Amino acid sequence: MAAVTSVSFSAITQSAERKSSVSSSRSIDTFRFRSNFSFDSVNVRSSNSTSRFAVHCTSNLPTVADTKLKFLTAYKRPIPTVYNTVLQELIVQQHLTRYKKSYQYDPVFALGFVTVYDQLMEGYPSEEDPDAQKLEEWARTQNANTLVDFSSKDGEIENIFKDIAQRAGTKDSFCYSRLFAVGLFRLLELANVTDPTILEKLCAALNVNKKSVDRDLDVYRNLLSKLVQAKELLKEYVEREKKKRGERETQKANETVTKCLGDYQYDG
Repeated sequence: MAAVTSVSFSAITQSAERKSSVSSSRSIDTFRFRSNFSFDSVNVRSSNSTSRFAVHCTSNLPTVADTKLKFLTAYKRPIPTVYNTVLQELIVQQHLTRYKKSYQYDPVFALGFVTVYDQLMEGYPSEEDPDAQKLEEWARTQNANTLVDFSSKDGEIENIFKDIAQRAGTKDSFCYSRLFAVGLFRLLELANVTDPTILEKLCAALNVNKKSVDRDLDVYRNLLSKLVQAKELLKEYVEREKKKRGERETQKANETVTKCLGDYQYDG
């Protein structure tokens, strides 16, 4: 297998269509994975623990195991073993983020979730996510300047960004996550923005910590590297098994021909 030393986001994360079920109402009552995998709204109190994902459990708060079980129950299709580790990480991360007190759904987060999910489950049938799709369509019409200058404009997407910036500025009702960082990067890709300073300006306009975004994009790059290697292993395995099957079929055919010739000679 060829060694994977680096991964290009633009080469890996772009897809012709966006498919996911990161559907959520504007009232933030429910968050859904694909196949109607949902979390009902509960009250959660943030912990002052040193762990940034720690939460105090309540009687109604599902465990990580509960979340995994819901996903596996709802997602009926078989999941290749090579993808399991990445999928488990994604489910755990989403569970811990979802039940933080400051969590609130937004389309940028949805776009990040869709981007990661589509890379993981590439080729699997799935549903469209309207929020992520709408954000993608908007981003394709933007450039470096218009993407950052959302505060001076009125529009559905621009107002969403303004709301995010306001909540992120207070820190009380904004829950930053790795998937949000991926969503930001995907916006830049769709707008064909290659200048790295634009990401810094966009983070500043949204009141999001650029260092956190850089760190989480590095993690995302590493995740994609693992996924590429996993796909390579799976491809090699399939090709190897196909070759073995072909050799067995050829050997069986030769044995059949030899037997038939032997019987013919014997009868003669």
